[in-house]
Amino acid sequence: MGKLTTHILDTAAGIPGKNIQIDLYILKEDSWELLKTVTSNEDGRCDGPLLEGTDLVCGQYELVFHAGQYFDACDQDLPEPKFLDEIVIRFGVPDATEHYHVPLLVSPYSYSTYRGS
Repeated sequence: MGKLTTHILDTAAGIPGKNIQIDLYILKEDSWELLKTVTSNEDGRCDGPLLEGTDLVCGQYELVFHAGQYFDACDQDLPEPKFLDEIVIRFGVPDATEHYHVPLLVSPYSYSTYRGS
């Protein structure tokens, strides 16, 4: 059974990225359709998979991490507009029976991602 998961690490502070809003979209023909909005927990993870089983289908997906709101809540003294605000990660799912883990490593001035396990 395939599933999609994520987690967020604040690499500048060395802590999980908690209480970050995450929007999940799928590309349907020529437009992005919002599938769900979740918030990361105290461990920087979601309480369950974003999608699993028959809800995960082959296609193009987009995760939008609302990092700017997170840094505001952490009382970061950042200039406006922020260098990073909403971080968009687009990725493909060619095999819906596999596990796709898309972590976000973030700081106010950089981010990275990879396909985790």
